[in-house]
Amino acid sequence: MYYKGIYHNFYQYNPHCALWCWGDIAWGHSVSTDLVNWIQLEPVIEPDNPSDIDGCWTGSATILSGGQPVILYTGVSIDNCQVQNLLLPRNLSDPYLREWTKAGNNPVIQPVVPGLNRSCFRDPTTGWIGPDGLWRIAVGAQLYSYTAALLYKSEDFLSWTRVDHPLYSHNLSNMWECPDFFAVLPGYNSGLDMSVAVPRGAKYALKMSVGYFDKYLIGVYDLKRDAFVPDTIVDDCRLWLRIDYGNFYASKSFFDLKKGRRIIWGWSQEADCRSDDVAKGWAGIHTIPRTIWLDDNGKQLLQWPVDEIESLRTNEINHQGLELNKGDLFEINGVDTFQADVEIYFEPMSIDAAEPFDPSWLLDPEKHCCEASVHGGIGPFGLVILASNNMDEHTVVHFRVYKSQRKYMILMCSDLRRSSIRPSPYTPAYGGFFELDLAKERNISLRTLIDRSAVESFGGGGRVCITSRVYPAVLAGVGKAHMYAFNNGSATVRVPQLSAWTMRNAHVNVENGWSAI
Repeated sequence: MYYKGIYHNFYQYNPHCALWCWGDIAWGHSVSTDLVNWIQLEPVIEPDNPSDIDGCWTGSATILSGGQPVILYTGVSIDNCQVQNLLLPRNLSDPYLREWTKAGNNPVIQPVVPGLNRSCFRDPTTGWIGPDGLWRIAVGAQLYSYTAALLYKSEDFLSWTRVDHPLYSHNLSNMWECPDFFAVLPGYNSGLDMSVAVPRGAKYALKMSVGYFDKYLIGVYDLKRDAFVPDTIVDDCRLWLRIDYGNFYASKSFFDLKKGRRIIWGWSQEADCRSDDVAKGWAGIHTIPRTIWLDDNGKQLLQWPVDEIESLRTNEINHQGLELNKGDLFEINGVDTFQADVEIYFEPMSIDAAEPFDPSWLLDPEKHCCEASVHGGIGPFGLVILASNNMDEHTVVHFRVYKSQRKYMILMCSDLRRSSIRPSPYTPAYGGFFELDLAKERNISLRTLIDRSAVESFGGGGRVCITSRVYPAVLAGVGKAHMYAFNNGSATVRVPQLSAWTMRNAHVNVENGWSAI
């Protein structure tokens, strides 16, 4: 959240070791003035009450009327039930909010819902104002025959009453974790504050973490029914859009009052062995904060790294008018390939070479990424990063173009299958599709941020985002890492603009033994 000139980031962490340990999970607290450089403060929540003695799990901050911040979070109680607790700041004049107090009436919400699994009731959202002027929150829940975002209302944020129907539900067998609910306007890249009246014409995004991915639906908030109604009903959740198609989970957004935007970021877990986490003394990172907004067509969310990240750029290099024929590799020199920001535009010279698109591929884009890595009509083309001298290790971020009935479908992949010669890392091929009017837009953009083991890529202006974790031996100082633009498709691809920067280190406190989530 943003409070009195300071950005606050609260996060789950284990103060004792770099592993997930039931009952040890507390809340860390870091502050920043620019979302880039962070100062670590004392923990704000520790498991020391009957309502959270077995762990302080996910929650959300809300700014109430008059500017007072409050936090709702899930605690695991002494009888192994998941309950919702309230946290209040002790000193509102302190912009760093270093001291907090647990409410005396905790837990403020208990799992007393017919059919509810009492160990699957967690992760309260940020509050918003409902149609009756009362506060609303949603809590993820698993019931006997369905999963839901249960709806609660309150006049004062202290006493809560469950609404007799959920905000939204689905017949999924897996519960929705870390739900998020916020308003957006089509083509309006500023954010909307949910603590005040939302303008007419606004759409709503309901995001949930389920099945290893953060997925979302776009729809409307029906004020009469006090419920979320998706624009399109899609029963198969494999077809729901994702916030990120890679190693990215448990994301949370907030309204940035300073710049009038909505910002989202998520957790990227380690993809190497637990012994490696213990050896290095930490596990898990936060992704780079992203601005998030609704596309002009009102159908999907777009994301882009916050502008402040560009303050770390140095040593800019540029290339214009490159042409990549089938089999070409163009090496990108002059930047630190371990810490880089790369923006590149690709223009296929013959869009008639696109192969036909099969809609069934949408059910499993990862599988198709493995098959699409061989040469085709248009693509694969993109970036090879963190490559060893002999290419035994390399990570590939690439596109492949297909022709659908109306427009073009672009497959974006982050292929980690040869990212490391070490046997322990998880090395999948991540991927997602997005639609593009290639005849009109002509260019396909790619921005990739490399921060050693973390690779975040944004395709098509943020239509598809993929976060990856890679652990090549070259990161340990065994040789030099290379970076290339490439094309393995039959059609020539032009690169009208390629820009790259070395990224300086941000100032972020890291202490041994802390596992940040």
